[in-house]
Amino acid sequence: MWLFSKKGVSGFSWSSTAEQVTHGIDATGLTAIVTGASSGIGAETTRVLALRGAHVIMGVRNMAAAKDVKETILKDIPSAKVDAMELDLSSLDSVKKFASEFNSSGRPLNILINNAGIMACPFKLSKDNIELQFATNHIGHFLLTNLLLDTMKKTTRKSKKEGRIVNVASEAHRFTYTEGIRFDKINDESSYNNWRAYGQSKLANILHANQLTKHLKEDGVDITANSLHPGTITTNLFRYNNAVNSIVSVIGRVIMKNVQQGAATTCYVALNPQVKGVSGEYFSDNNVYKTTPHGKDADLAKKLWDFSMNLVKPK
Repeated sequence: MWLFSKKGVSGFSWSSTAEQVTHGIDATGLTAIVTGASSGIGAETTRVLALRGAHVIMGVRNMAAAKDVKETILKDIPSAKVDAMELDLSSLDSVKKFASEFNSSGRPLNILINNAGIMACPFKLSKDNIELQFATNHIGHFLLTNLLLDTMKKTTRKSKKEGRIVNVASEAHRFTYTEGIRFDKINDESSYNNWRAYGQSKLANILHANQLTKHLKEDGVDITANSLHPGTITTNLFRYNNAVNSIVSVIGRVIMKNVQQGAATTCYVALNPQVKGVSGEYFSDNNVYKTTPHGKDADLAKKLWDFSMNLVKPK
């Protein structure tokens, strides 16, 4: 449909694929971490980054699924450099273990893609007693980013190449709770709404990238942080919603992106030279896009940063 193929300022559109937005880009020598890489857009992001020459480390809960993804990629791209490490974003201990093992490996880190997520699940607390969507989608990635940042800074200084941090958010951030982030009710089961809680966690992804941009600029390091909406995609994110899943199965091919299109904006922000030096922005359909007043609220971003730091500090 013409509406989906209309190109934005970048020259790309809703229908552009991850391969198209990275065409001609040589990522040889770059190392990237992609969380949630064992399926969906995470797996496609891994494949395309590897296709362009990057060494990709998949941070995954399901190591068996990651093994299948790696084997599939290697069949198509024999020269691909892909590895997998176990990572459960809902567990602070798992995040710490992953970061410690990666940092001690001596590998560089040029690109961090915070992609893993769960959507609109029933109320549940994580192992660390944090509401599960907020824990998995935001807090786990917040801690992971903080723990890997020194390695990224060292890599950037040594390689003289820009580092990029990419938070996969969602347009669902527009449907968060009225106050944006419910700091005093994060774990309040009585007022929990699964979709608004998802929106809250995705707003947190945007605010995290915005506040991180401020810190990176203050540190004077050549690392950017951006967030994005990948599009509405037919993936297993809908597994907690049977009714929605049924609708997706029927009409998904018409109004939803496929995985190749869904991974495009992530790959665009991670690799495309058009994004060089751009930080603290929100992207959709491979172009800079407007977020909400909450999504641009500097005070809310600072408050979330301090709140998150308190949640991840050793008890």
